[in-house]
Amino acid sequence: MIELSAIICRATKRGVGPSPHRRPVEAPLIRTLDLRDDPQAAFRDLPRASLNVTDARTAAAAILDDVRERGHAAVLEATERFDGVPLHSLRVPSEAIEQAWNETAPELQRALAFSIERVRRGHEAQLPVPREVDFGLGSVVRQTYVPVQRVGLYAPGGLAAYASSVIMNVVPAQVAGVPTIAVASPPQRDTGLPAQAVLAACYALGVTEVWAMGGAQAVGAFAYGLPSDRAAEHLEPVDVVTGPGNVFVAAAKSLVRGSVGIDAEAGPTEILIVADDSADPRFVAADLLSQAEHDPLAACVLVTDSPALAQAVQQELAVRLAATQNSERAAQALAGEQSMIVLTANLDDAIALANRYGAEHLELMTEDPRAAASRITHAGAVFLGPWSPVSVGDYAAGSNHVLPTTGTARHASGLSVLTFLRPVQHIEYSQAGLREVSESVVALARAEGLPAHGEALTERLN
Repeated sequence: MIELSAIICRATKRGVGPSPHRRPVEAPLIRTLDLRDDPQAAFRDLPRASLNVTDARTAAAAILDDVRERGHAAVLEATERFDGVPLHSLRVPSEAIEQAWNETAPELQRALAFSIERVRRGHEAQLPVPREVDFGLGSVVRQTYVPVQRVGLYAPGGLAAYASSVIMNVVPAQVAGVPTIAVASPPQRDTGLPAQAVLAACYALGVTEVWAMGGAQAVGAFAYGLPSDRAAEHLEPVDVVTGPGNVFVAAAKSLVRGSVGIDAEAGPTEILIVADDSADPRFVAADLLSQAEHDPLAACVLVTDSPALAQAVQQELAVRLAATQNSERAAQALAGEQSMIVLTANLDDAIALANRYGAEHLELMTEDPRAAASRITHAGAVFLGPWSPVSVGDYAAGSNHVLPTTGTARHASGLSVLTFLRPVQHIEYSQAGLREVSESVVALARAEGLPAHGEALTERLN
């Protein structure tokens, strides 16, 4: 662990402060990887945080098996064991949800309402349009979209409780038309309930089914249900489980995939910034730090072809780290193997490296960010220019902050309305339309050794 006091002391002795005249940082907070003379730089695999996924899966599997066999008792025991909260009931009373809203400061109420409205507008634009293809002779194929019927949405409550995650999960499900929505979030030790801001967000969104549970046990409860003779404590299984969480939540989601749908197996948060010499080092450092405060395993990466920018960012990080609230956590993230400043020979190499990495959050602080964005193939979300920091996407840009991590952006996408919709094709043929395709169907069926397939047509047409 990094001793933050030593870092602050060194910075103070050097006179580092808000003055525009910065002195070089003696002990960089984040390491530098110089790839300027590496002809294979664009094809390098940058390190990521080390996670003991095997142990997490083993532990999660045991919890899931227990929840499937013993239901409420298993969840209550796991909650007391892992969260340190003894509970008698898991369902959050509707009165507690309303009380949380009433006790929320007016400025936060306004912020929640603003974020919900902005995120809803952004997600309404994602709704796919049903289409119909008419082949003539009464032969039609219609593409429709049907929402899943019940979802379980997870809002973290460990190092921080995320009301924003409630919004990011609930809004796309509501826009998709999901009829039944349940939210789970870990109970706090002082109240036995999810965090007040989480409950306030649920109230603002009209969500009334909220459960005080977290971790792998919450995923298991959603996947298998919690039968109970008491209607208030009966939890019906869901069709889809979504939402970010720690490594045990991610492991549990991967294990229940198949029983239910999931959005992704999320890992620690990531930010990768591609910047050239036009970037403001204050903005770059602030954005790296905004992700570093999430988690000691957060990945904070700057890729640049400007050594001067790299040095200036180091200096800015030292100043900002000393003043930020979550400094210990952020210092660990910046010093981790997953965080670095990468020097490349040119911007082309920087963009190629970013595509290979496939970051959850990709910021483009270049002279022409739109041109750079046109060359990006792998990223969870792309933030263009100096006025589009990741943090605006976390709360109120109108986008979604539940995004693919650990390089899965190469093949996966963020949470959206489509997560909760199933495309279904409706096929409607007339007798004349069936006759038109019959010769081809019969020939293909015979070629595959499935003559009864063809006979299903000839029986009708003869």
